Amino acid sequence: MVKTWKKRWFLFDMDHRRLAYYTDCDERKLKGVIYFQAIEEVYYDHLRTATSPRPSLTFCVKTYDRLFFLVASNAVSMRIWMDVIVTATDEHSRY
Repeated sequence: MVKTWKKRWFLFDMDHRRLAYYTDCDERKLKGVIYFQAIEEVYYDHLRTATSPRPSLTFCVKTYDRLFFLVASNAVSMRIWMDVIVTATDEHSRY
């Protein structure tokens, strides 16, 4: 269960094979990274396991050591983010 939701800005970083996330929209305060090699699954939160402010726009990125719940701004953005992350993870696993 997610106790609090904090806004983060994500950057798809293909050069470093990771998702970087920031606490500000200007990408000055790096909060953390999710490396493609650590991603096990990307899926829509159809069971509503997160108490999200926007359940229909919530998806999950599961890594070896953590489950990230992400909320997109709209349905199209959610689908694009999910597809891009899955594709990057699949591409990484080929090497």
